[in-house]
Amino acid sequence: MLPLAFACAAVSSVFAAPPADFLAQNCILCHSQKLKTASVVLEGIDLSNAGPNAPVLEKALRKVRTGEMPPAGLPRPPADAILAFSKTLEGALDHAAATNPNPGRPAIHRLNRAEYSNAIRDLLALDIKPGVLLPIDDSGYGFDNIADVLSVSPMLLERYMSVARKVARLAVGDPAIKPVTEEFPFRRTGGRGRIERVSDDLPFDSAGGMALPYYFPVDGEYAIKVKMGGDNAPTHEVRLPVKAGLRTVGVTFLRDSTKPEIAAPAGRRGGAPPAPPAPRAPAELDIRLDGAELRRFRIPSFNDGLPGLDKLIIAGPYSTTSRGDTPSREKIFVCHPAIAKDEAPCAKTILANLAHHAFRRPVTDADLEPLLAFYNAGRQEGDFDHAIEKSLRALLVSPDFIFRAEHDPRGATPGTVCRISDVELASRLSFFLWSSIPDDELLGLAEKGKLKDPAVLEAQVHRMLDDPRSGALVSNFAGQWLSLRNLAVVKPDPDVFPEFDENLRQDFRQETELFFANVLREDHSMLELLDANYTFLNDRLAEHYGIPNVYGSQFRKVMVAGDHRGGLLGQGSILTVTSYPDRTSVVQRGKWILEALLGMPPPPPPPDVPDLKPQGKDGRKLTMREQMEQHRTNAVCASCHTRMDPLGFALENYDGDGKWRDQDAGSLINASGRLPDGSQFAGPEELKKTLVTSRRDEFVNTVTEKLLMYALGRGLEYYDKPSVRSIAREAAQHDYRMSALVIGIVKSTPFQMRRVPE
Repeated sequence: MLPLAFACAAVSSVFAAPPADFLAQNCILCHSQKLKTASVVLEGIDLSNAGPNAPVLEKALRKVRTGEMPPAGLPRPPADAILAFSKTLEGALDHAAATNPNPGRPAIHRLNRAEYSNAIRDLLALDIKPGVLLPIDDSGYGFDNIADVLSVSPMLLERYMSVARKVARLAVGDPAIKPVTEEFPFRRTGGRGRIERVSDDLPFDSAGGMALPYYFPVDGEYAIKVKMGGDNAPTHEVRLPVKAGLRTVGVTFLRDSTKPEIAAPAGRRGGAPPAPPAPRAPAELDIRLDGAELRRFRIPSFNDGLPGLDKLIIAGPYSTTSRGDTPSREKIFVCHPAIAKDEAPCAKTILANLAHHAFRRPVTDADLEPLLAFYNAGRQEGDFDHAIEKSLRALLVSPDFIFRAEHDPRGATPGTVCRISDVELASRLSFFLWSSIPDDELLGLAEKGKLKDPAVLEAQVHRMLDDPRSGALVSNFAGQWLSLRNLAVVKPDPDVFPEFDENLRQDFRQETELFFANVLREDHSMLELLDANYTFLNDRLAEHYGIPNVYGSQFRKVMVAGDHRGGLLGQGSILTVTSYPDRTSVVQRGKWILEALLGMPPPPPPPDVPDLKPQGKDGRKLTMREQMEQHRTNAVCASCHTRMDPLGFALENYDGDGKWRDQDAGSLINASGRLPDGSQFAGPEELKKTLVTSRRDEFVNTVTEKLLMYALGRGLEYYDKPSVRSIAREAAQHDYRMSALVIGIVKSTPFQMRRVPE
């Protein structure tokens, strides 16, 4: 929340300039009571009492500060006049918000698929991602954790019940479980003669293979099979006893040690480990469990020297011996009844502990009664463990687990603003940073009423950011903000981009995730997302980018100054998801920058937009710039393309799969651009410099808005804008470090408070 003293000082210092004159000279002509252009009326507004007119004034402030108003073609006020007016209006709005804060009122929030999976992982020590069995969540404002769109249907409730049965059965262990067979296809790379390496869990000197996590439900015997391709190819099988729990199953190709090695080139880059021996045709295959070799097989020779692996098959359990001794059972069974009379008290202890963590608050006897009813019914059907399993199923479909609900204080006056409870704050914080339930330390502090202490809260934020669970910010927040999730569905044309394959797709995503995680975990400035002089590469991705002396399949930090790869705008993930299957897209790339980085999304395109014409009247193939210039001769199209195209042209040296190029259609690429506000640049380096300098405020405010929206699980309204500016100003005092941004959000009015309904 903006400090009142700051707000008053800001208003008094900037109101020396007459803002009414600025409005009269530059705005009222179009936005008068008579014309009402774009349904916006600024005539007659009293800026000294901005609160009642905050909705329209926030829009005006955004348009003026970003240079969108006055529109292109009309006289533009001097830069110092724009700055003075913007500060005046900002101060008036912030003062009104500080005097009468409005934190909004969040809707009841259903756990989305990622949150459900993580909650199961942390509640039951069962990391099997059961959320993938639920229907895909709807998205709003670019995120799938927005409460208003997380609807509930009868089909979804049935799916929750089905998933709860599976989760409870695996967590407790069921000796009566029947054998099942699951197949995992082995992907080959496309046209490069490489053997796929799916996981870093494989030995470093292997020629390739795959490794995957698999949950063995009980102690028993399992069959692990490797099916080779071809009609006459063999199937290799290992049948062995396996302890219950999550295990890593791997298939590894071993190089033929009888063939001579080829020395690797000297001079490694980016702190790379010593290069492995040059690849030779694999001669053997072994099957591994948790990294330990179980069986080695001699594989037949193939025409191309590569093994034709088809799939990995896991079947079982056979000859079940016990439920197993798993982390899940240790988490659930906090007591063990020795005799029959101890069972009911022990069951209550177990269920109280589970409910306490699942419901994220202290529990009462009223919370436990329905769970104990399911326990009693289950005890009549089977043993103690079976009864706990049945009550666990009920807990996992309880509204107190699936939904995040907050309550107004008793006797609160309608329309007033109140602080949420410490327990509710703990849930907001844990789902923001971890996409999961609070842990014991956070929940314990909340229940003792200590979380409202700013020093305690800040310490918890730092602790939680250092925890591996903060990786949820990378996969869930960055994955959606940066459109990384869209990378899974893009399909570059193999005739145009023959080097693109599934491995490169995964490498693109891993580069950006490691890069964002590094900025977050090492607490760097958020501006580094744009102008970093490093990235994360393995040999395949470095080769694709044309960066030499990077060896091995493991990713490592590599300095890339001068290689056009520093920051998000040089990464293949962003460049590929903003391209078409057969070419680059100036429009898509410009639109992405406007939406994701500058918070200035263009309006949707009109219907029946004509296709670009790839050839001129003389039959000559046109460059992308020539095609777009031809397209902009339509005045309706030009109004939006004037903003998008210059940004996209600056990235034209990157091809549709992220490779650097100097020519397009046989001509040297012209990567220069000019924005309506006069900003000029040429190429990605100058574009990055423009974003970090003259467009810094827009970028910082956009990142703040996106992260605040994600943290709250709702879209932002006009009354949230003063908080956004306050958070951004505070982050500026700490060099825009990521921790400062997160702490500013956690301490803000919309994060810590709620409005009582009228």
